Amino acid sequence: MAGVFWYDGQWSTEEPKVLGPMDHAFWLGSIVFDGARAIRGLVPDLDLHCQRVIRSARNMGMDPKIAAGEIEELCREGVRRMGPDAELYIRPMFFIRTGIGAAFPDPASTTFILSIYDAPMPEPKGFSACMVPYRRPAADMAPTDAKASALYPNSSRAVRWAKEKGFENAVMSDPDGNVAEFATSNIMMVKDGVVMTPTANGTFLAGITRSRIISLLREAGREVRECTVTPRMLAEADEIFATGNYGKVQPCTRFEDNQMQPGPVAAQARKLYFDWAEGSRILPGKAA
Repeated sequence: MAGVFWYDGQWSTEEPKVLGPMDHAFWLGSIVFDGARAIRGLVPDLDLHCQRVIRSARNMGMDPKIAAGEIEELCREGVRRMGPDAELYIRPMFFIRTGIGAAFPDPASTTFILSIYDAPMPEPKGFSACMVPYRRPAADMAPTDAKASALYPNSSRAVRWAKEKGFENAVMSDPDGNVAEFATSNIMMVKDGVVMTPTANGTFLAGITRSRIISLLREAGREVRECTVTPRMLAEADEIFATGNYGKVQPCTRFEDNQMQPGPVAAQARKLYFDWAEGSRILPGKAA
């Protein structure tokens, strides 16, 4: 996998080896990250992703020594190094090296690293999903106000459960049994032309792409409701689609026993997004 990496003031095309078994992040998971995209010269919402990784770090008790604007400039430089036609994942991260006592992370040891690497955009062909017996934690159970690496093993086991049942993705509930999100992205559904997405209730990360899609659809005259979504509502939906940084807008074409075609609202959301994203272009290249 081709990529560029920034660590300790230097760029490299080789992955830097930065952790050992005594590092706090290695054995106690004090790691946060964010994920942005560069898509053939476009860097949509890059500033917001860089700002969020700073918030995540602070919410995890870290002390980031680099500002969001500095991270953004490093990201732009890394994208330029990869060329105008590259489709990239941009991953700024913070981690803790040392602990105070056995477990408490030492904020002074907060370390920053940036990875930018090839990650082709998935085609919007559709995917299958089902409800799984795993839930997103409440805010008093886990650091849900951060994009913390420690949250992702629960997503992984949800997807594994779904795959064992013959599906490609998982729909996870919140602690009350209502729909929270897909294991890998936020979720939206459509019924009678109205878009609905779960209210951001502190149990899942309400994503930057999710917010962007909501705004774009509303500006286009589409009704979008942030509300309670139940599994039964999903089963009766006309459309279901995912919003997230990795694939932007991806239609769900089978939810449990309900077979669906990629729908017009998901197509509209995707077109609106990429039309808007043209304003983030930093390099010449093919239209996304």
